Amino acid sequence: MGSGTVITDTDGHRVPITVTVGEHRPATAGADGSAPDGGPATGVKPAAGDGSAPAPRIGIRLTPPTGELVWSCSPEAARELAAALVRAAEEAENAATGRPVTVEAGELRRGDVRDGGRAMTVESARTDGSTVHVTWKSGAGRSWTQAYAADAAITLKRRLPGSR
Repeated sequence: MGSGTVITDTDGHRVPITVTVGEHRPATAGADGSAPDGGPATGVKPAAGDGSAPAPRIGIRLTPPTGELVWSCSPEAARELAAALVRAAEEAENAATGRPVTVEAGELRRGDVRDGGRAMTVESARTDGSTVHVTWKSGAGRSWTQAYAADAAITLKRRLPGSR
């Protein structure tokens, strides 16, 4: 994620995000917020007293209008966060958004989700004259191709924005 990534806060303000590797190392602090020597928590404590460098960290910097927020985490925690965000994105995209929409087979595009009891997502759609060859992928990960007349009505549960 570069500095061009932006989210919004609960008030709708833009919050730029920067994700970096090896930066924003956390301060080592006690329960009262002080460093182990009693002073302010400002540095990074070496790993297990063996003099080795601290483990690699992923830095996450948010810059809302009210100030800057900086976090860091291990690569493993970053992967868990990324996986949680991907699951949430898929859940939000797969949620029914009102009424289903019907399109002609020739208008299908990657990411369209067919309405019905089983999840079927368009992987690709190729037009060959008056026939459209649609490759579907099931929720279980199986893929298959079906041919439709270009003007056949296909009812979709969800349609991603964008073009084919």
